[in-house]
Amino acid sequence: MSPIRIGTRGSLLARTQSQTIADALIANGHPAELVIIRTAGDASAAPVAEIGVGVFTTAIRNALHAGEIDVAIHSYKDLPTAPDPGLHIAAVPPREDPRDALVSRDDMVLGELPPGSTIGTSSPRRAAQLRALGLGLEIRPLRGNLDSRLGKVAGGELDAVVVARAGLVRIGRAEEVTEAFDPVVLLPAPAQGALAVECRSDDAELVRILAELDDDATRAAVDAERAVLATLEAGCTAPVGAIAEVVESIDEDGRIFAELSLRAAVAAEDGSDVIRASVVGPVDNAEQLGRGLAAELLDLGAGELVNS
Repeated sequence: MSPIRIGTRGSLLARTQSQTIADALIANGHPAELVIIRTAGDASAAPVAEIGVGVFTTAIRNALHAGEIDVAIHSYKDLPTAPDPGLHIAAVPPREDPRDALVSRDDMVLGELPPGSTIGTSSPRRAAQLRALGLGLEIRPLRGNLDSRLGKVAGGELDAVVVARAGLVRIGRAEEVTEAFDPVVLLPAPAQGALAVECRSDDAELVRILAELDDDATRAAVDAERAVLATLEAGCTAPVGAIAEVVESIDEDGRIFAELSLRAAVAAEDGSDVIRASVVGPVDNAEQLGRGLAAELLDLGAGELVNS
């Protein structure tokens, strides 16, 4: 049997994420190997908001369409919400911690950083929510891999950076986190911490094999979160945060059942306004919950913030 060829970006984080999928496939009796693909995002130092939505996924998806690889592994938050014809998200494995994390000088939490402190982030969503906290922080754009981002703090160029905690966990540097933000403070990006395992939709056998790695609770959560993003017609760089989780509820007869809790927020780029909403509903109704919550946000004026 030929190994399943898994396409991935060449960064340490991307390779580490993809290797976990390769290891899971191998453990299930399916040989697998990584194929490194260079993307336009890797070749540019410009902010993601400038180089475009999907910049880290296009080259890998092109290789998948061309048959150069069999499987693509994406950080799910980087995927455009519109489906790619001919491709199928065959698995969404169990999610890593979705929270944003602060890595700062002198191990200070956010509230201890004095006004004027320089905070680096690659995300307009993080920047907008940080400004909305009113702490007088100076937000600076940030690109590069996790090593280079953390190095800007260690080298004194920045007082702190905000990154996805999941990435630090995956590359074994979780101990460098100064503060993991409660979503009440900073709502993460839709699907943050989750991976999307994608293949060609006409490869029925591979779809079946990859489905062994799917986690129902994670898929429901990210489906709801991404439905918020899609309904708002916002890209993955928009100032939209969302998080969903499967929670236990009790009915009138004392029976425990599962529900999906979803929270979302849209922030003005300058931090002058944040619109929040939440909903709880059936787990098997994830996308509809997300669309309904987005409609509520739009009724509250979120459209003006997304397009500002």
